[in-house]
Amino acid sequence: IMNAFGLIQIGLILSSITIISSLQCNHLPLQQRKVIENSLQLLDKMGKEFPQQCLREKMSFRFPTQVLQRRQKETVGVAIEEILQHIFYIFSKNLTLAAWDRTVLDQFQNTLYLQIEQLEACVIEKHTQHFWSKEVSRLKLKKYFQKIDCFLKDKQHDLCSWEISRAEMRRCLQLIDKVTRKL
Repeated sequence: IMNAFGLIQIGLILSSITIISSLQCNHLPLQQRKVIENSLQLLDKMGKEFPQQCLREKMSFRFPTQVLQRRQKETVGVAIEEILQHIFYIFSKNLTLAAWDRTVLDQFQNTLYLQIEQLEACVIEKHTQHFWSKEVSRLKLKKYFQKIDCFLKDKQHDLCSWEISRAEMRRCLQLIDKVTRKL
C-alpha cells in the first residue's frame, strides 16, 4: 500500500512540474520582451558612445531576417535560442581590448545565459517537429555569426571591431524584440 501511495505522490509531483513549466513557457514571449529590453539596456550601459574613429570601419553583416519570420512560435523560439547562444559565445572571448564596464558585461552575459536556459526548457519538446526548418535556419545563423567572429579575428579584437560587433548585436536583439512583440 505504501509503495502505491509513493508512486502516486511521485506522479503528482511530476505532473505539477510539467504544468508549472508549461505555464512558464506560455508566458515566455512576455518574459522574453522584458529580458530583451533589459539586455538592450545593458548593452548600452556596457560601453560609451560609438567611437568616432570607428565610423569609417562600418561593416555590413546582413542578418538573415527570414529565420525570424516563421509563423509558428516554436520555430521562432528555436531561432531566438540559437541567436542568443551565438551572442553569448561572441561576448565570452577575447574581450581584453573592448573598453566596456566588466560588471555590466557580466550582467549581460548572465541575462543571456538564463534566457537561453529558459528557452531550451520550453523548446526542447518541439525540436523534432521542426527539424528541417531549424537546420536551415541554424546554418544561416551560423554563417552570419561566423562573419562577425571572422571580422573580430581579422581586426585582432580591437576596440573598433568590438564596438561594431556590439552595434550589430544590438540590431539582433532589436529584431528579436520586434518578433516577440508580435507573438
